[in-house]
Amino acid sequence: MNKQKRVLWIVSILLPLLAIIGLWYGLATPKPAPELSAAKTEALVRDHSPVMGSSRAKVTLVEFLDPACETCRLFYPEVKKLLAGHAGKVELVIRYAPFHKGSDYMIKLLESARRQGKFWEVLEIMLQTQPQWASHHNPQPQLIWQHLGGLGLDIAKLKQDMQDPSVEAIVRQDLADAATLGVKKTPDFFVNGQPLPQFGLQQLRDLLLEEVNRVY
Repeated sequence: MNKQKRVLWIVSILLPLLAIIGLWYGLATPKPAPELSAAKTEALVRDHSPVMGSSRAKVTLVEFLDPACETCRLFYPEVKKLLAGHAGKVELVIRYAPFHKGSDYMIKLLESARRQGKFWEVLEIMLQTQPQWASHHNPQPQLIWQHLGGLGLDIAKLKQDMQDPSVEAIVRQDLADAATLGVKKTPDFFVNGQPLPQFGLQQLRDLLLEEVNRVY
């Protein structure tokens, strides 16, 4: 075999091999999360957003939540466990996505309860009693009132504050931000700006742990 034929023979073998190696490397190498645009970064958290956890936490978990969403009800205790498991390192930011009928009523109630320092207590009661008031065929959000008696709320003021235009403005802003971020279902999560690669509780656990390990 002369020199020219030997070179061609070697090239004919190496080129497919390099192509296979390149394909494998491309699949095996983790792709960095795409950076959010400035508009999307701004849309993640607003000054009015309720926050649970340390303000010094380096990991921010943003949840778009609908009080009438069954999956939100199931995820809520698991999200609290994740916060407890990463105490001081993760803060939870709640955003509203009232996609179900009657949810906007509940969000106005939540925001009014927050003025009395009872946001989280009312949210937990809402989720616990959700099957009673959140029928998708016949939602009856007014039924929530019979469950709020033991919280020491000023009910008259609560109902008055629900009519405040600033509360309605919060709902509109969160819906606009949900649209900007492409949120179409609830719950939807972002970990330091990164969406879940695929929806699921384990995917949320994994992404949160990965981010905690990265920044601490």
